[in-house]
Amino acid sequence: MEKKHAVIIGGSLGGLFTANLLRSIDWEVDVYERVADDLASRGAGIGTHDEMFKTLRRIGISIDETLGVKVSNRIFYDSNGKVIATAVLDRYMSSWARFYRPLKDLLPTSNYHFNKQFTHYTQSSNKITAHFNDHSAVDADLLIGADGIWSAVRNQMYPDTKPLYAGYVAWRGMVNEADIPKNLANEIFTKHTFCLPEGQYMITYPVPGANDDVRPGFRRCNFVWYHPLGLEKLSDICTDDQGKCHGISIPHHLIRADILSEMKATARSIFAPQIADIVDLVKQPFFQSIYDCIPPTITGDKIALVGDAAFLGRPHTGMGTTKAALDAEYLIDALLTSKGNLTEALTDYNQDRSRFGMRVVERGRWLGAHLSAHLTKPKDQRSPEELEHRTPEVSMREFGAHLSDIPELSAIARKH
Repeated sequence: MEKKHAVIIGGSLGGLFTANLLRSIDWEVDVYERVADDLASRGAGIGTHDEMFKTLRRIGISIDETLGVKVSNRIFYDSNGKVIATAVLDRYMSSWARFYRPLKDLLPTSNYHFNKQFTHYTQSSNKITAHFNDHSAVDADLLIGADGIWSAVRNQMYPDTKPLYAGYVAWRGMVNEADIPKNLANEIFTKHTFCLPEGQYMITYPVPGANDDVRPGFRRCNFVWYHPLGLEKLSDICTDDQGKCHGISIPHHLIRADILSEMKATARSIFAPQIADIVDLVKQPFFQSIYDCIPPTITGDKIALVGDAAFLGRPHTGMGTTKAALDAEYLIDALLTSKGNLTEALTDYNQDRSRFGMRVVERGRWLGAHLSAHLTKPKDQRSPEELEHRTPEVSMREFGAHLSDIPELSAIARKH
């Protein structure tokens, strides 16, 4: 019997999870990535979940102590640098590239295509065809949109469904452990730290260093700072020193020096000195605008969306990579259960993963409510969530919690 053929648009983690799982059930798979170079140098620190590790093991990737840096202690600083609360929550903090490399290495190089910009798809009674900007095209039995926040596949399915700006950005950066003064490293490095002045949310945590090195002295410290920002100011920080506005993001190296100086000065004025010191040490901070998105469905005729191309949640849940893994795994299990009936498999996939995706979006909005409201509502008009009613203890427990400890998600994380 001729193998079924899947075309995956997007060669990041969601596409790679899906590609490897499809190959495990004897599908032919081709992955098309729009950028021209390897993605391993991209990305930053990420949280992990046991559910993602299970998916990796199913694919055949071993999980050991090199997967990340184990962090057990959470500490909450006030703005003066005093520890005002602590908590214990074991978590492996890792880096995006740590999982990209082994997932990509499992695919034959002939099945991963760089520099292929998807433009649109067309359909016939028995095939779907992906078209690219170099005028090439490829037929498939199934088209999978794994092309992230601004998914071109989703955009063709639902042109009126756009990601919604949450009203804030996440400043991010990493510094080598060896570059952190010893007294500061002893206090902050091996911990997951929190600092939440009004309308702000800052965390730091350790991640693997260059080449996924987790040896003491060779790791990195990662910070993520959620910072409310109006659209006018967002446009300004996305404008380079030649006056060109790059939209809602900008290449890291083009961020203006005055923007970086202002960012670091603001951090110094509102955060614990220990955290401001980490920000100062980062040579090239960058930012990402925070969005979420709820599409009407995540499937069409011979089409499935996975990861951020499907339901897009805010990153407070630490669920992005795990959700991509679970989406991919559920899709493959739906294909197996349907015994070749693609329509039945896609119906099953859409129904169950939409429930999960919607709850991820809702949880992200709940965790970020105080940030979204900071610039848009006076305090007397804010809800309890928008008034930052959470105590330090609640913040440390809820941010990046284990999926198994989130009842509204754990009950529907897996069906098979």
